[in-house]
Amino acid sequence: MTWRGMRALLGSAHLGPTLAVTALAALLTVPAGVGGGRAVLVVAAVLTGQLSIGWSNDLVDVRRDRAVGRTDKPLATGELSERLVRWCCGAALVATVVLSLAAGLPAGLAHLLLVASGWAYNLGLKATALSWLPYAVAFGGLPAFVWLAGPDAPPLWGVAAGALLGVGAHLTNVLPDLGDDAATGVRGLPHRLGPRLLPVAAVAVLVAASVVIALGAPGLPRWALGAGALLVAALAGLALVRGGRDSFRAAVGIALVDVALLVVAG
Repeated sequence: MTWRGMRALLGSAHLGPTLAVTALAALLTVPAGVGGGRAVLVVAAVLTGQLSIGWSNDLVDVRRDRAVGRTDKPLATGELSERLVRWCCGAALVATVVLSLAAGLPAGLAHLLLVASGWAYNLGLKATALSWLPYAVAFGGLPAFVWLAGPDAPPLWGVAAGALLGVGAHLTNVLPDLGDDAATGVRGLPHRLGPRLLPVAAVAVLVAASVVIALGAPGLPRWALGAGALLVAALAGLALVRGGRDSFRAAVGIALVDVALLVVAG
């Protein structure tokens, strides 16, 4: 495969969000006390799981993407073959099952539930009023998976914060595609909120997640709390003012700030 083809294949897996979630998992292994080979299994399982979700998303949406003329989708433009992406998606899914269960049965089942929620979103929930639910389960399940792979039980406040971050990421991620989604009959929660209420709701949920971490994280130094609050406020303002893909990037930024706070507290 050429370099261009490899870039197209990775792009079809939604590489940016995939790497962001994988990085979050890697950072979470620090406060969760997961080290050595177990940490490698956790990170690898998250990577393959996210790849499978990304590829399945483009496979399910290929006809809709063609209908609205999405030039940023390699499957829609014909740059990639559906057969190749199906094979890669299936291989990633099998690897996810193996790697997840190798990290321990409770942790593995938690991660497979997380991945299943992503697939459920792709296969139809994104077009319903429950479109937020897979994101809440997936992001809330991420800290649960990492902690279950370690010596301690997952903190409930961490799971709650993750769920809120997931809902916020969902709300901001849909912003650039509202018009295309409406043209093809997709009406998830963000579409029902509309372009005026959607940014406000997204910022409110993301700030709520940050508050949960600030109140719940043990041993968080004041300097870290102050710096985190300033960064979250700035990123929330960016999400509210800029919109579009910048809103999603700001949401990921807030998530990274929150994980950094977890690492400091740990």
